[in-house]
Amino acid sequence: MRTIINPDNPREEELSPYQVHSRREIVTLLRSLEQQRQLITMLVNGSAEAVITSVLGVDEETNTLFIDCASNPTMNRRIAESNNISFETVLDRIRILFFSESVQECTYEGLPALSLAVPGSAIRLQRREYYRVPTPISNPVRCTVPLQHELGVETVTLTLQNVSGGGVALVDEKKALDTTFGTIYRDCRIHLPGNTVVVTALEVRNWQDINLPTGKSVRRIGCLFIELPPSMLSAIQRYITKLEREQNAKITGNLK
Repeated sequence: MRTIINPDNPREEELSPYQVHSRREIVTLLRSLEQQRQLITMLVNGSAEAVITSVLGVDEETNTLFIDCASNPTMNRRIAESNNISFETVLDRIRILFFSESVQECTYEGLPALSLAVPGSAIRLQRREYYRVPTPISNPVRCTVPLQHELGVETVTLTLQNVSGGGVALVDEKKALDTTFGTIYRDCRIHLPGNTVVVTALEVRNWQDINLPTGKSVRRIGCLFIELPPSMLSAIQRYITKLEREQNAKITGNLK
């Protein structure tokens, strides 16, 4: 479960069947992102430092995509100097990924922005194992992770950002966890609504620091379930189904 798939990643061959090459489809995707004001995660040169952006506009005549720039001028210069920028977002519960080798600083409607060529391809992941459901902010799901120290065991409580049948994304506000790729934390406890507790081992697969609009920096850690018992997987799947029903009800206006 990797947050951003680098075009040089060996898994690109695995993901190639999910690539979209139709310019019309890609422009439609970008315009939908603009209309829904969907947030996009942008990574530069595979760095763990993420920039949250969004689509400002699409100019088909000049084949230009305009996106919001970072608040930090130094970061914008780094982006402009990079030849490897990755983008990831979610549209209608489908992961969208695309890449660029060149991004320029510019202005859009009189305000600072970034521009790049409309991507020649995009990856649209619809397979169930890639589908992650965001957990509600109003009723956050907690995960307790035991950390071994010389003086004993310390328990750290983190919040789930999203969940899938394969793993979770954790928000580590205090940046307490070792995020080395492959690190395994055992006896983690995910406290689902209804007093259901899922006990599992979690393996670190990726991480990124995200700057919130408030200026606070938090760490997002993507983890895989390791040796998850069938009963625990069933509990996770039931929770995902519940979240899907609630989200669909909100969309259709049938939430009671």
